Amino acid sequence: MQRITALVSAAMLTTGMVAAQAAMAQQEDPAASGTTQTQGASSQDFSDEQLQQFADASEEIAQVSQKYTKQLQNADDEAKQKELREKANEEMVSVVEDSGMSVEEFNSIGQAIQQDPELMKRVQGMVQGQQ
Repeated sequence: MQRITALVSAAMLTTGMVAAQAAMAQQEDPAASGTTQTQGASSQDFSDEQLQQFADASEEIAQVSQKYTKQLQNADDEAKQKELREKANEEMVSVVEDSGMSVEEFNSIGQAIQQDPELMKRVQGMVQGQQ
């Protein structure tokens, strides 16, 4: 159970990094403005398929986060740290998109999980089912 909580927590920590990437992408493409629509979504708005995609992506994101955390700790200067953060962010965005979700959907589910303990339990159950 502790591993599942850590996994979801790691994914939630990286949500901020993914959100930053989405914000940068929206600055480049002003037509992409879906983030305000996803805020305030409830657990009823998410299908089991979406939650499973979130769980799968979260597990991969946790692995990416672990990999880059070690590298960041060993980075010599700010420039190297910035470069590593950008690489990690790109890789996390790729993981989310490869899972079949948009970054906005991933972030929306992540925000909902933080506010809805029942939704958190559903996602944790999906993660447990994969082990």
